[in-house]
Amino acid sequence: MQDRHRLLKEPSLNYSLMTVVLLWSGLVIMSSLYITIPLLSTFTAAFQATTAEVVWTSSAFSFCFAIGCFFYGPLSDRFGRKTIILAGVSILAFLSLLMGFITDLSRLILFRGLQGAAAATFSPVALAYIVDVFPPHKRVMTIGFINTGFLIAGISGQLFSSYISQHYGWHLIFHLLGAIYVATAFLIWQCIPHNPVSSNNVRIRQVFKQMGTLLTQKALLCSYTIALTLLFSFVGMYTVLNNYLSSPLFGFTTQQILYVRSMGIIGMLISPYAGQLVEKHGSFFVLRTGLVLAISGLLLLGISLNLLCMIISSILFVTGIAIAAPTLIALIGRLAGSARGAAISAYTFILFTGASIGPIFALNVIEIGGCPLSFAALALCLCAALAASFFIRMDDEANHIRKKA
Repeated sequence: MQDRHRLLKEPSLNYSLMTVVLLWSGLVIMSSLYITIPLLSTFTAAFQATTAEVVWTSSAFSFCFAIGCFFYGPLSDRFGRKTIILAGVSILAFLSLLMGFITDLSRLILFRGLQGAAAATFSPVALAYIVDVFPPHKRVMTIGFINTGFLIAGISGQLFSSYISQHYGWHLIFHLLGAIYVATAFLIWQCIPHNPVSSNNVRIRQVFKQMGTLLTQKALLCSYTIALTLLFSFVGMYTVLNNYLSSPLFGFTTQQILYVRSMGIIGMLISPYAGQLVEKHGSFFVLRTGLVLAISGLLLLGISLNLLCMIISSILFVTGIAIAAPTLIALIGRLAGSARGAAISAYTFILFTGASIGPIFALNVIEIGGCPLSFAALALCLCAALAASFFIRMDDEANHIRKKA
């Protein structure tokens, strides 16, 4: 047993370098989820398709990503965290390079789904790797940085694809991403040490059974309800925002839309400090504050009529999501106890299921009542999440879950 955990106690590990590499990896890998959001109008023109059809270039990625999160955690228990991450990033690089040559929408959607399945190797496995390898006093801050990378990807992915598409065409986006993923795979291979394989007898069926048990608990069920709305509203908001700002009401140029999107990064900078806020004010207060900020941002977006108000509203919304997401992860981990791995896998699946249906929902509401109504509908979904937070009891439920898991 001591030999198995010797690596975990190795003082020579460069945790700062490992954190930087994991942060970079999370940033560039998760950027793939968001790169097609600003390209919907481009794809509509290029493929002579409807917006409802091209939105699947985003939703297919999210849906396959969500499904993949169910399986890669248990596979990494059996084959090792680094092995699964490295395999996924390598496949993602290969797929991205091929996508630069695609000329029809159906194949693009298919490959976006495959991209999502490959990208799913990182998020749940990297979080498990941090818990395995990093000492306890470094874990919370490291997870905070990784979550910041995930969130910034929501902005940087859109900025990257918007700029490249505007100046060089959308095909180059995937060629460049392929090259970036090759470099990222090399960094992971060189800088991230292997961790001991925890079990050679892990069965995915057992993990699903454990997840089923967890979903019978009211506290976790309410937590997952909140999780469903986070990326649902995040991806949905930026889908609506792109349509809103480019509409005749505003008539923003591509550069102005790019500027508004980029300002959202300001709101994400608070994410690494969510742990400190929780220590000072408690999980529930921080979670609910984040949801209230996000709701307020969405409602203000629906009534804002100038650039400054749009920027402030988007920053407010992103700040709320940036606070709520890491707080919810920590809360679910505490509620699940020894079943933390299965609980986080279920969380990731539900989170990205929300991301897959968010843009579809948002666009359908736009067709019914316009962009302001879509912002309001997304805010209403977050209101449901806020209400669900008041049905979570920590102490009694956590003890009950630990006994059953």
